[in-house]
Amino acid sequence: MICCATSTDGEDAHLILYGIKNCDSCRKAQYYLREHGRQFEFHDLRADGLDADLLGGWCDRSPWQELLNTRSRTWRALPEDCKHDTTEEQALALMLRHPTLVKRPVLAAADFIEIGFSAERYAQLLA
Repeated sequence: MICCATSTDGEDAHLILYGIKNCDSCRKAQYYLREHGRQFEFHDLRADGLDADLLGGWCDRSPWQELLNTRSRTWRALPEDCKHDTTEEQALALMLRHPTLVKRPVLAAADFIEIGFSAERYAQLLA
């Protein structure tokens, strides 16, 4: 998990949860947010897509290596030559072509992004 935060005043923040609807971690994050009365928008990376500006913005706030899910089925299905010595440019192109390569969920607000789900981290960020 990675976070880039400039403040923890998340009470009035517009939250967007990026993920995939059948992902267990994304479901846990949604459940957590609902149970704690937080309003959020869910953006399904598979159905709604991912654009270069959004992904680039995430990479400005977090190392691209943290965003690339090398444990996913999608990653394992890629040709071996795509997986070795991956550069940032190649990784971003792969994530844009295959949004399921993004580590999930990504919780984003104006002042932070959080990659992955941890109830403890969400509690800290949204306090």
